[in-house]
Amino acid sequence: MFESLGNKLQDILDRVGKERQLTESQVKAAMREIRMALLEADVNFGVAKEFVAKVSEKAVGQEVSGSLNSGQTVVKLVHDELIETLGGKSIQPELKTEGNVWFMVGLQGAGKTTSTGKLALHYKNKGRRVLLVAADTQRPAARDQLEVLANQVGVPVLKVADGETPAETRRRVDEHLKTDFRDLVIVDTAGRLQIDETLMDQLADLQTAMQPTETLLVVDAMTGQEALNVAQTFDERVQVSGLIITKMDGDARGGAALSARSVTGKPIYFAGTSEKISGLDAFHPDRVAGRILGMGDVLGLIERAEMADIKAMEVKKPGDFDLEDLLTQLRQIRKMGPLGDLLKLIPGMSRALPEGFNVDEKQIQRIDAMISSMTLKERRNPKVIDGRRRKRIAAGSGHSVQDINKLLKMHEQMKGMMKMLGGMSGKGPGGKMPKMPNLPPSARR
Repeated sequence: MFESLGNKLQDILDRVGKERQLTESQVKAAMREIRMALLEADVNFGVAKEFVAKVSEKAVGQEVSGSLNSGQTVVKLVHDELIETLGGKSIQPELKTEGNVWFMVGLQGAGKTTSTGKLALHYKNKGRRVLLVAADTQRPAARDQLEVLANQVGVPVLKVADGETPAETRRRVDEHLKTDFRDLVIVDTAGRLQIDETLMDQLADLQTAMQPTETLLVVDAMTGQEALNVAQTFDERVQVSGLIITKMDGDARGGAALSARSVTGKPIYFAGTSEKISGLDAFHPDRVAGRILGMGDVLGLIERAEMADIKAMEVKKPGDFDLEDLLTQLRQIRKMGPLGDLLKLIPGMSRALPEGFNVDEKQIQRIDAMISSMTLKERRNPKVIDGRRRKRIAAGSGHSVQDINKLLKMHEQMKGMMKMLGGMSGKGPGGKMPKMPNLPPSARR
């Protein structure tokens, strides 16, 4: 969602001159454009003004150090200030050995119930015993939705009854914990389409009864500046301890997320990155700042590989890379998430790819189907695939012979590329996973 802002900032910084010292006129011109880019991205006016003022103060007259040119120096200053604006360092909710009660609040439609389910999966995978509480006493559908998510994650859920009092909810939770020990209780509360006194009174009463250790406000990134007003109002009434920004994979302009930390003073704990139940990531200000400025997120890429349990492929020689290896590689990469998202984590890739570029994930599935329709002998030695075999593979995978031809040609291009890289280094890949190939035109749109 930061793509538009990131492209504008990168264009502005690219135009900064290469003088040995940053002049006041250079800085003023660049900062004027940066302020406009931030405002167009829906960043709060006060935050944008303060951001530009801080960068300007540090930039004017600063000597360019080492091998950096003035443009790179400004990039560093903007990068550092972006990190501070987003919260400095990554902060996560505090967890004790037991007795953790988290209170989820937010407007209806912000993704509160879905985020509750995502949190349950996130912490279950970390070894926590999670109990979900569906505490919306007026909307049975909300309680049913959380029950579906709880079953999907594999954790228990306690559903309140219509009109149930906060005291009764607390008593029922305590009774449940006596027979089924849980060290993290996440309470999904009622939401409204807009803030009203009735909602706030209900939340305050339930919060008093439950005595949560964390109160997490779920903010929809798509709501722009209004999200900040919502955050401030909730904080005044129920003392929010941290934020979860949802729908960061959407086409929002990003300003709300960029402003949330500065305006509310509360850390952003998590970011919703997809609609999948696993689509919740810890919020890292330095990584987000890097992605905004086109620096990628190598650590994020490594973490995805570790979570997917990606293992390096043992390839003795570049010429040994066969279709069996390609199939294994594709399946490993798909475990890490959509390929389009992975490309954006690679430094410089967001600028290198043409505008609107996106990988057709279905094409990856088609390649999988075509290779899976081959015998092991054919995968290990594609040269044996003659016209008759190509027709059989095409029919078995539901594709045309032309598609099989494209796949085999792509594989040959990969082998040639790997031989060239192996020759340049004086050795083969050394057990490292080879890079993804250039997909045929039908894989791009």
